[in-house]
Amino acid sequence: MRLLFKQRLFSWFDSYDIYDEAENVVFTVRGKLAWGHCLEIFDCLNHHVGTVREEVLTFMPRFALYEGDRYIGQMKKAFTLFKPVYTLDMNGWSVEGNLLGWDYRVTDGQGRLVMQVSKELMRWSDTYVIDVYDARNSLLALMIVLAIDAANCSQGNG
Repeated sequence: MRLLFKQRLFSWFDSYDIYDEAENVVFTVRGKLAWGHCLEIFDCLNHHVGTVREEVLTFMPRFALYEGDRYIGQMKKAFTLFKPVYTLDMNGWSVEGNLLGWDYRVTDGQGRLVMQVSKELMRWSDTYVIDVYDARNSLLALMIVLAIDAANCSQGNG
């Protein structure tokens, strides 16, 4: 399954539309006023399906992930010198970026590819292409990309 993550050009808070390959809106993401990033995810019927909430006052970026209102785990950035690396505490997935931090690969505990993310350059707003190999993982894949984008923004890399 391929998702296209496009940030709206003009909005006061983080606001994104997530499209499928046929350019249908699959998810909408709306930022909430909070200390740190708080991103609420809605499906195409406008039902709240998840939240990515930045935990503030941490040495490295860390995000709490919620499916609906249920806490499912956290994603945190590891301290590395060259390539950005994130870990998820809920399912053994790891996230590793390229040297520039624009492209990411997510693998499971056995090293199998779960998803790939690439940032499209030369666009008016942030645009990511998310290739998810099992459609059941699309919400978690979106949460990962939202957390990476928020971490880059907080660190001035966005």
